[in-house]
This record gives sequence, C-alpha cells and structure tokens, in this order.
Amino acid sequence: MRRKLSKILFSVAAAMMLTAFGNVQTVNAAEVAPPGMYRSELTNEWIPESLRTQRPIAAMVDNEKYALPHYGISQADVVYEMMNSTANGRITRLMVLVKDWGSITRLGNIRSLRPTNILLAAEWNAVLCHDGGPFYNNAYLSKGYINNLSGGFARINNGKKREFTEYITTGELAYRFNKANISTQYNEFYPGPHFKFTDEINQVNLIGPGTQSCSKIELPFYHNGSTLVYNPTTMTYDYYEYGKAHVDAGNNNKQTSFKNVIIQDCTYHVYDNNGYMIFNCIDIFRTGFYITNGRVTPIVWMKTSDTDITRYFGLDGQEITLNTGKTYIALCPNDDFPNLKIYP
Repeated sequence: MRRKLSKILFSVAAAMMLTAFGNVQTVNAAEVAPPGMYRSELTNEWIPESLRTQRPIAAMVDNEKYALPHYGISQADVVYEMMNSTANGRITRLMVLVKDWGSITRLGNIRSLRPTNILLAAEWNAVLCHDGGPFYNNAYLSKGYINNLSGGFARINNGKKREFTEYITTGELAYRFNKANISTQYNEFYPGPHFKFTDEINQVNLIGPGTQSCSKIELPFYHNGSTLVYNPTTMTYDYYEYGKAHVDAGNNNKQTSFKNVIIQDCTYHVYDNNGYMIFNCIDIFRTGFYITNGRVTPIVWMKTSDTDITRYFGLDGQEITLNTGKTYIALCPNDDFPNLKIYP
C-alpha cells in the first residue's frame, strides 16, 4: 500500500492544490437541528449552540505508564499522539482538544509543551494548556496567533511524584482565561472548520484503489505500544497501550475509542542531545492513512504555514470526508513509519 501511494503521490498534487482551500463543514441540508444545538466543528456531533464560537483547549497530557490512569480523555474531541522526545524509548505524549472545556471536572495529568504542539494547536485556534517546556518553544509562543496557559493548575495528591499530580479541574479554565485576559471566543487567527464531515446516516465507507479492511493498527510507538482495535459493535477503534485497554478513570473507566483514525508520516528535527525535537508538520505531499468503519485507505497530507489547517487527500486528489465522531491523529516519525502494522 505504501509503495502504491508513493508512486502516485505527485499525480494527485495538482488536484490537491485546487481543493486545498475549499474546506467547508458538510451537513445534510435536509436535517433539522435539535433546539439550541449545532454540529460541532470538531466532531460534527450535536452540541449546545452556546459553544459555537468558543475556542477549544489543547491540553498536554503525560503518556508515561506511571502517569496512568488518565482523567477526562473521554471528553476530548480530537486526540493527537506523537513522539515527545527521541530519548526514553521515543516516548509519546498526548495533546487533547476539548471544545466543551467548561464541563471538565478533571483532566490530565498536565505536562510540558513542544514546538510541534504549538503549530498544531494554532490550526484549531485552540488555547494550549501545559506546564512549561524547553526554551525552543519561546520563538513560537511569542507569535500573536497562539495563546497558552502554563502551569498553576490544581495539584491532586495521588501518591505520585510532583510532576504527575497536576490536573485541570472544575472551573479553573474560566478563571484562568479571565485572569490572563485571553478571549474564550474564536479570534482573527481562526482558519475555519478543520474537517469535512458526513452525518451519521450517510456514513463514509472507504472503497477504491488501495483501500482494504482494517481490524487492528499497531503504531511504531515502542515505549507504550499504542494499538487501535476495531470494534464492529460500536464501529469505532478502541485504544490500547502498555498492553491494556486505555480507560478514563474520570468516566467510570470508559475505554478510549475513536470513529476516525488518521496517521501521518512526518519527518522531524532533533534540537539537542536531550532528545528535544520538532516534527516538520509544515510540509506538502507527505503520505499517511485514513481509517474508519473497519477500512483503511492511503492519503496524502499537507500544511503550508503555522496557522494553516492540515489537509488530507485521497488518491483521487479530493479532500477526505470524515465520519461524525471523535478523531485520533498520530504523527509517526518517518524513520519508523515503515514499521507501522495494519492488519486486515
């Protein structure tokens, strides 16, 4: 599949460029919104109209085994996973996007930031919530398109070392937004809806060249062994790591699952011997996969500037349409991408 994708990569480039800037949220024109509701721009699910212009948060969550269990992950609309450092077995970290952050009771634990996260949060006009990070972040944080809240969240005594005790809790975000004079509403840097969606009735069922069934994905994230397994009953992909089901301790140990899975082959640059790095997430005509409803298809992705939305295209050059629901996005190091395992 990867060989086929690389062969036609440049044949779809022209079509990609023609459609790259035409992204709109797709809603069945015949449907009637429930009173006081609209379709979320992050998931296409019905959510309160009062949230329409509210910016999401992008919270940095530790993914070390010692940090488990996580809290609040089931409230996330989009979850990114990516290598956080080339040290420590290339450990990954999660960046979780939450639109309805006012409903958070406990989220985390919260950890430090990397430059890649700034570039990705910017394309959602999200406010980054983290606890510090290396000085490599400073050049990006100084730009006007990003807002962030660093440290100072609640400390919960859970018997662990201090770095594993920080969580966003009830009411903190509204207070912190106000104190930092950060607008809770989309601003001039908001690039518009990120994905194209179809509704729950007219679901995307992947067909066409290069498409095949997909029962399981083993990502080359060796430290924690990230795995997604298709659940035909719920028609979602259940997330596992460290050999166990990943659950949300703040939501009755509900297993984390996703309707859509996107995997990006991405190059990276290492800053120093400590393993600090940045993904080259601003790039064009890179490969990847889109997975939903038990099927996988090759894609090509591109992002052209700090605040530009990452666009995903099928082999026909058309921007992909996602199914309504939560999305998992993995940035996979290009030198490990050949070790990605997709099972039919």
